[in-house]
Amino acid sequence: MNPVLFDLGIIEIRWYSMFILLGVCAAFFIITKEAKRKNIDKEYLYNLFFYTLLIGILGARLYYVLFNIDYYLANPSEILMIWHGGLAIHGGIIFGLLFIIFYSKRKKVDLLLILDIAVVGIILAQAIGRWGNFFNGEAYGRIVSLSFLKNLHLPDFIIKGMYINGKYREPTFLYESILSFIGFIILLIIRRNKNIKIGMLTSIYLIWYGIERLIIESFRSDSLMLMNIKVAQLVSIIFIISGIIIFIYSYKNNKLYNKIKK
Repeated sequence: MNPVLFDLGIIEIRWYSMFILLGVCAAFFIITKEAKRKNIDKEYLYNLFFYTLLIGILGARLYYVLFNIDYYLANPSEILMIWHGGLAIHGGIIFGLLFIIFYSKRKKVDLLLILDIAVVGIILAQAIGRWGNFFNGEAYGRIVSLSFLKNLHLPDFIIKGMYINGKYREPTFLYESILSFIGFIILLIIRRNKNIKIGMLTSIYLIWYGIERLIIESFRSDSLMLMNIKVAQLVSIIFIISGIIIFIYSYKNNKLYNKIKK
């Protein structure tokens, strides 16, 4: 699979970059539309989105580099080449969340409300962004046979794209993209419930994505490792536990999400 969308001579535009951009644009649309409905200050929101995106990308790259430190110490010129791939979603979420906590506290904005608004757009961006991994030959699974892929009734271009390093690979990028999109639909439906409380969308996102990634990671063969442990599975367990704690806290809270409107 050719990772280059356009080669303009002095610059290459890669599929990976395009899908990251599409994911960002989709998240921005979803988040700003809901924030307007909740009467969130526009200047605060735009600043939050811009800086969270910037810090999230830097965090995603730093996270990936740290868990591949031997390679990048030997090839330091590649550390900034994010267009070649190597953005860890968990790193982006963690660093982005830390900035949202800091900025929301500074501006005295309800943190859980902002997170509830954000997670619906974030999981859609994740679903779209995984296709960038596909074109970069990343986020693939175990070695499988051609007949295995054909039995999944996949389009030919996906089957061809799953031929990586001389072997056919399981399309775990596709599993995660589909499950993330299902999670997006579920969050949209739940968000319309008049009885949902502030914090519940955040908790459901953490639990859904945590379980999703915990399962899919067991099939992946290009995972970031910490000794013999898949880092993504460890972080996913933390996400699930955090989601359960936030859900219990929100359940006891009397603040209804859909009572906050412009």
